[in-house]
Amino acid sequence: MSSYDVAIIGSGPGGYVAAIRCAQLGFKTALIEKYDTLGGTCLNVGCIPSKALLDSSEHFHNAKHTFATHGIGLENLTADINQMVKRKEEVISQTCSGIKFLMDKNKVTVLHGTGSFVSSTKISIKDSEGKEEIIEAKYSIIATGSKPNFFPGMEPDKKRIITSTEALKMTEIPKKMLVIGGGVIGLELGSVYGRLGTEIQVIEFADSIIPTMDKSLGKELTKVLKKEGFKFHMEHKVQGVVNNGDSVTLKALNKKGEEVTFEADYCLVAVGRKAFTSGLGLENAGLSVNNRGQIEVNDHLQTAVPNIYAIGDVVRGAMLAHKAEEEGVYVAELIAGQKPHINYNLIPGVVYTWPEVAAVGKTEEELKAANIEFKVGNFPIKALGRARASMDTAGFIKVLADKTTDEVLGVHMIAPRAADLIMEAVVAMEYRASAEDISRICHPHPTYSEGMKEAALDATEARALHI
Repeated sequence: MSSYDVAIIGSGPGGYVAAIRCAQLGFKTALIEKYDTLGGTCLNVGCIPSKALLDSSEHFHNAKHTFATHGIGLENLTADINQMVKRKEEVISQTCSGIKFLMDKNKVTVLHGTGSFVSSTKISIKDSEGKEEIIEAKYSIIATGSKPNFFPGMEPDKKRIITSTEALKMTEIPKKMLVIGGGVIGLELGSVYGRLGTEIQVIEFADSIIPTMDKSLGKELTKVLKKEGFKFHMEHKVQGVVNNGDSVTLKALNKKGEEVTFEADYCLVAVGRKAFTSGLGLENAGLSVNNRGQIEVNDHLQTAVPNIYAIGDVVRGAMLAHKAEEEGVYVAELIAGQKPHINYNLIPGVVYTWPEVAAVGKTEEELKAANIEFKVGNFPIKALGRARASMDTAGFIKVLADKTTDEVLGVHMIAPRAADLIMEAVVAMEYRASAEDISRICHPHPTYSEGMKEAALDATEARALHI
């Protein structure tokens, strides 16, 4: 029986990063993955492939709608979905191969097969042919991630009623697609096909899209996506979806309680994700899951069994790849006797539509609920010279600062490259910067980042210069 200092079940961002850090710290480390490729959902059927298709569809959309204005003429423009999917698969292959390289470089032992606990210190690994190997580990880290969620009546059949996994592998551009859920996954994949000519109709239970983010972001993104042809049906409760063979029918109750019917070629179920713990044999290790299917952990990501930790989507908190990575590093360093920390308030969230949406810290709604007095600084993207030059003028940047101390409490933006711009706010807030601190930093011109400076100026006695 092989013995390891640390065994990690799951090779997604949380798992493989934890493995690297454990190896760096001198631990004999094993990484267990049931699939043939490493990288988990994120690299194989999540973050990376969706961004590949988003970029391809954005190129097509720009070629169709803005190239002529830039003085670029095209004839017989077509969208080849098969080539887009082929390129996406190449990106996945390159990225997953990179993870394999990192495991070899750091001398992490990769064991392919389904891992399940035999006891709190022993793990069984069964490959696809049923061959079993049992290893022993002083410490274990559960990093098995999540899978697409659904509610009664919208069960995916993976043919016409699909999840994000199937949406990333389609070989046709539908004429019409229904998207259940106005969150990150639904809007990103809706954008992919919407840009290629599909009519997208979003059915959302809440009263706004991206409902967990600052309300102003959802309001602005709705305007942007409507201009791109999206249709939104807010406060609709889905009753059921039926596959008719070559189409789907969806029935829902609107906010008045009236039944409405929608027809389309496909229905994408995008109502979030749920922790994946099936087959882990948690009971053999003395563990169980809560009523949300998650593994309970303490503030140090330690389970009820002291030598077993859990990270990422299987525990509480935002289901984000970068959150899982931070937790993987945290646990590795904790086991090594170090004193790591994670500030969960400063984990940014991003929606990769165009323009992108990004946020960090508290929303206006959260500050009001906590009775914290704050100031608001707003700056419209259209006021930036760089935005006008690139024809990306939709959106804004908003800075929320404490009314008394001027400390930045939250930053929310819908802007070109917001996914990158938000990091200025994260760094500033990590060091507890004030709005005035940010406003007095020289930003290069012309850039999108100037919007951050201007929003901070606006939060500091309404001193914005360019509005």
